[in-house]
Amino acid sequence: MYKNKTILAIVPARGDSKGIKNKNLKKIKGKTLVEHAGNVLKKISWIDYSIVSSDSNKIIKSAKKSNLECIFKRPKNISGDKIGDYTVIRHALKTFEKIKKKKIDIILLIQPTSPLRKVKHIKDVIKIIISKQLDSVWSVSKVDLKFHPFKQLIIKNKNLHYFDKKGQYIVARQQLKNTFYRNGVVYAFSRKSILKNKNLLGKRSFAYKIDTPQISIDTLKDLKLANKLI
Repeated sequence: MYKNKTILAIVPARGDSKGIKNKNLKKIKGKTLVEHAGNVLKKISWIDYSIVSSDSNKIIKSAKKSNLECIFKRPKNISGDKIGDYTVIRHALKTFEKIKKKKIDIILLIQPTSPLRKVKHIKDVIKIIISKQLDSVWSVSKVDLKFHPFKQLIIKNKNLHYFDKKGQYIVARQQLKNTFYRNGVVYAFSRKSILKNKNLLGKRSFAYKIDTPQISIDTLKDLKLANKLI
């Protein structure tokens, strides 16, 4: 609990994966990605409950090694690769509150595929969402201007086209505004945003910028890089 707010951390980890088979069970320095997520959470006393949402018995077993609680097994109908984070979070929150008979104020989403996160990142986000009374806080990283959307291209009918037509008018970096991508390190949401607004951003959101290198693991190349960086 922080500032009298009850906090629930959810680690989403389905069994199937398109990029890497059993991705969430891949190991870095002898521990699975799920264990790395759980190990960070258990260092933060502000977090009242840390649970795993998974359809896989193997992942649930791994999660318990880092003190992640499993109070339900995720239904198959919300475990596919086309199911969004909102559906998973809402299910986990409503199921948790029903089983535990506890009301949650703040929900954290901690994805196993971003193992470079630090305790500080999570604590900072908790402080921000509560002190500013926000609907959501997302951790983000800045995109290098050379990869700005206006400088990107697509191939259509074997011809090159600007991803955005405005790109043809860009002649200098100074014309571009910084853009950011979600790095998966930590998300925080208010209960109202999940159950009433039914939106992960809500009406009042905040970008928590992380300048240190982060990685979201989707390929074996990402996994090897994470092993070097962690």
